Amino acid sequence: MTFYPTDRLALFIDGANLYSAAKGLGFDIDYRKLLEEFRKRGVLIRAYYYTALVEHEEYSPIRPLVDWLDYNGFQLVTKPAREYTDSQGRKRWRGDMDVEIAVDMMEMANSADHLVLFSGDGDFRALVEAVQRKGARVTVVSTVKSQPPMASDDLRRQADNFVDLADLSEIIGRPSRLPRFIQEARSERHHQDGPEADAEA
Repeated sequence: MTFYPTDRLALFIDGANLYSAAKGLGFDIDYRKLLEEFRKRGVLIRAYYYTALVEHEEYSPIRPLVDWLDYNGFQLVTKPAREYTDSQGRKRWRGDMDVEIAVDMMEMANSADHLVLFSGDGDFRALVEAVQRKGARVTVVSTVKSQPPMASDDLRRQADNFVDLADLSEIIGRPSRLPRFIQEARSERHHQDGPEADAEA
């Protein structure tokens, strides 16, 4: 990662997208470590975390995380999730945070040197280009090592840097809560695929 100690950094974390990418790689994000890591890399002026929340639910599994983030250095941006029914008739929730991310990135491009976007969503390509025109550098953090890959090719090409989340797993990850036998199988598969898979990528 190309960071300069004097860089004013701002992080933009698409919560649902980052969660899916980490899950696809078999680990959980340790948000305290993530914050510490980027504080070492420059002058961290803001860390935004975006997520849609289901209202009127007694208990939401994301609520403890959201509360923790709110008290521990993250600027939380939330909105209510919308309910819909999928093709199998199951109740699902949807909450797109793209507009909120775009507005904040455009505003922060005026005061930050380097913006770090934790999302592989190709819809952000034009946003990254617009932010670059304002003079800010953009690093995209996502993964192409999951099945299917989470990072759009267009977004990777547009960014100044692309960092694969898999390469950060030792730094900002903690072991997934998956049963041990599944973790071991994944770990074994990773070692078998190892350098050859990287060479092909």
